[in-house]
Amino acid sequence: MHQQNLIKIIKERREILNISQENLAELAGVGLRTLKQFESGKGNPTLKTLAKIAEILGMEVKLEVKQK
Repeated sequence: MHQQNLIKIIKERREILNISQENLAELAGVGLRTLKQFESGKGNPTLKTLAKIAEILGMEVKLEVKQK
């Protein structure tokens, strides 16, 4: 999955759940600046940070082997 798609999915999910960036950052235990940079496409969060954000949004980070 490309980063832009990942950003779009996370941002849309946050908005569907009506969670502000401030609340999501606090609930996930990540910096607000980190979250804002990620959503604007300027940040590069760690996998651990993405997993924390996803967990709060009722999602999970998952890797799969591509089928050719």
